Amino acid sequence: MMSQNGKAESIGIDGLDIEDISLGFEKDSGEPIDTIRSRVSLTRDATRAISITALETLREGAKFMGVVGLRGNLKNPFGHIDASIWKEGELPARMIAASYEYCEELTRIEAANFYHSFKYLPQEVRQSICAYYAFCRRADDIADGDYTDLFPGGSENSSESKDYRTEIERIMGEPVLEREAYDDKMSQLFYYRKKLSTAYTTVTSTDPIFIALKDTVERFRIPRSLLDDMISGMEDDLHRDRFETFEDLYEYCYKVASTVGLVCIEIYGYNAPEAKDEAEAWGIYMQLINILRDVLEDSARGRIYLPLDELHRYGISDQDVLDGAGLLHHPGWEGFCRSYIKRAKSYGRTARGLLGHLDRQSRYSPAAMMAFYDSILKKIGKSDGDVFSERVQLSKPEKISLAAWVYFRYRFLPI
Repeated sequence: MMSQNGKAESIGIDGLDIEDISLGFEKDSGEPIDTIRSRVSLTRDATRAISITALETLREGAKFMGVVGLRGNLKNPFGHIDASIWKEGELPARMIAASYEYCEELTRIEAANFYHSFKYLPQEVRQSICAYYAFCRRADDIADGDYTDLFPGGSENSSESKDYRTEIERIMGEPVLEREAYDDKMSQLFYYRKKLSTAYTTVTSTDPIFIALKDTVERFRIPRSLLDDMISGMEDDLHRDRFETFEDLYEYCYKVASTVGLVCIEIYGYNAPEAKDEAEAWGIYMQLINILRDVLEDSARGRIYLPLDELHRYGISDQDVLDGAGLLHHPGWEGFCRSYIKRAKSYGRTARGLLGHLDRQSRYSPAAMMAFYDSILKKIGKSDGDVFSERVQLSKPEKISLAAWVYFRYRFLPI
């Protein structure tokens, strides 16, 4: 978290064994954007490290107390620490367990529907899925919300943060946000990417999400490129608010959604190579539904995620979309929605092939998510594309009955 004067805002801890270490980003103009992003790392020479021994000497009011506060709110067990990494290469099992508990509680609070589908997973799988969800959730909160991530020693005014933003902007073009908001969010995502690097090195972050994520990626051998791509999708969102073609939209959907499916199957476990194509389609399917459902909300922010060339084919202009609810009565909207829904369904059919390639114990989780999204898409279709009168969602009885059917179908019956 950065202050107005560019200094990191965090709670200081006097008298602890803290040393300086380094952040790794070297400006090298002219490189491809993926190379620039993948080189972001956290190394031992210019941020702050704390030893576990020092942590254990803290006073009762500051020491590790668990993940749920006195009023039931989520509490970062290491949030009081004014350091970005631990000196030690390996952490005690109890600290890793506390980090997983934090991620699971965050998932339960922030995503009740998803968490319901996770509850029936084997413990190790459930914990890792929650760790990954927490990673994705916080990245999205930074890029698309008002969440401020904490990185002791980080500053949007640091030369490396500025250099990184300059390189990304050189390639991606002007941001679609106001400059102050853009600099803040890009800086946070830059340091978030640094935290991610610790999951793949001997350095360990003090952020419980990345402690749990480090254990997860080591356990399930998850490629860093999939997690880097997700952050890249969030960064891309700061640079564009229109998509000319479906191919442009697909690239965005792959980064923010297909990568999620591809990571999840590494945790679930799968038995056929085609599962990767099916997981990619799963992400596209769900993101296409999100985009259609959220047209009104996005248009209010000046964003259009629907492919412009296809909208124009139905006589729908950018301004028609930005006008909001009036789009429902546009003569081309119903036809556009039919075409859009048809395409989404084709990805859904491919995605459902994934279920037969997953372990039976893990199958319920993606099956439930697919079923929920199937129902949302069906509601949109039946209403001739009315995503304006009210938010399209399932009622609690609908969710319960659907979840029960899916659980029985995919846990006990052959596919």
